[in-house]
Amino acid sequence: MEMDLLIRNVCVWDDKPLVDIGIKDGKIVALEEGIDATATETIDAEGRAAIPGLVEPHLHLEKAFLHRRMPPVLGTLDEAIRVTGILKGKQERQDVLQRSRQVLDMAVSNGTTAIRAHPDVDLIQGLIGVETLRELQDEYKCLLDIQIVAFPQEGIIKSPGTYELMEQSMALGADVVGGCPYNELSWDDTKRHIDMVFEMAQKHDAPIDMHADFSDEATDLRFASAAYIAQKTIDTGYNGRVSLGHVTSLGALDPDELKPVIELLRQADISIVTLPATDLYLGGRNDKKNRRRGVTPVRALSEGGVNVAYSSNNIRNAFTPFGKADMLVIGNLLAHVLSYGTPAHQAAILDMGTVNAARAIGIGDDYGIAVGRQADLVILDTMRVADALLDMPSRSWVVKRGRITVVTEHKCTIHRHGCGCQDADAHDAKKSPAVAGKHA
Repeated sequence: MEMDLLIRNVCVWDDKPLVDIGIKDGKIVALEEGIDATATETIDAEGRAAIPGLVEPHLHLEKAFLHRRMPPVLGTLDEAIRVTGILKGKQERQDVLQRSRQVLDMAVSNGTTAIRAHPDVDLIQGLIGVETLRELQDEYKCLLDIQIVAFPQEGIIKSPGTYELMEQSMALGADVVGGCPYNELSWDDTKRHIDMVFEMAQKHDAPIDMHADFSDEATDLRFASAAYIAQKTIDTGYNGRVSLGHVTSLGALDPDELKPVIELLRQADISIVTLPATDLYLGGRNDKKNRRRGVTPVRALSEGGVNVAYSSNNIRNAFTPFGKADMLVIGNLLAHVLSYGTPAHQAAILDMGTVNAARAIGIGDDYGIAVGRQADLVILDTMRVADALLDMPSRSWVVKRGRITVVTEHKCTIHRHGCGCQDADAHDAKKSPAVAGKHA
């Protein structure tokens, strides 16, 4: 068989021999040792490790790289919402496109092959986030699959007209109905917000992805809606089609209070997307000692059978002043936060950024390194899959639908003169990622 792409000598499983991966028409058609075939393009991985393409299930593009335009002073969530609200009112199309491209180019270079983006849909910035993402979906279609969430950051009930803008977003081609139920004025309004999100999703037969329970405490019911959402999911038959981001207030519950919520989430097959870079930065701001880590209880959720993924959330703005759209960096951070250092735990973190994240955005059935699956994968500049989070290595090759999209060339030469005198050492390192043309 003539292949489109043949990857030789690649480590897919650390406990098995190196294999070849044969790709044709965007799909993996062979995965075995010594494939006897020719190909239009061939990669010799030379024993390097391959993982499925990384997936960012929760990313804000139109708010990226705003960190120097109105620098925050306090670093709190309230300030981030206020500052970002002011800057949102000044959004301009070309500027949004330029900053969004910065994030997408970073993500592609770092091995991300799918993104679920959450543009704000509200009376402040209107539909500019959705409109620019629709353009970028086409521009980046050879490099990334981009899903668009119609996300009502400013609330629905307290911001009349937002629901209509969300409907317009769905008509423009948004893929997912979003929600922000905690940004309402009462628990009754929070419940109505959730109900309206489900109503719209059912009308469009679309999945749901809400920001929920972003708080250090669960005493205010607006920040304790996970159980209500889970029951609503079960009652409407939306099992497996709902994702929730943040959900940090679950960490404030006693184990006996947490257990029934986790069981409901499991029954509803809801995915929880933890956002450690943001949640660590903003959480626990009022703690005077033993400051909380501020992330959702990943260990308890995972052990309870809930699908848990992670994502970058924001890139360099008042919510998250750091970031470069690198899922391995975020995974390494999360592993430290969770004390996930054993080999099994490190493997679980890698799954959260790949297979779990793919499941969270509804692409799990055609995802992964297996025959018949879409050929989205990353070859890392390390020799073991288990070392991905340890080394956070360069992405030597990125493949999207069987097409090479990124190549990183490596040249590192160390010259040592004399008997170990560091002053005589010369170090030359080169890392030059080449991203394939977006319109190719």
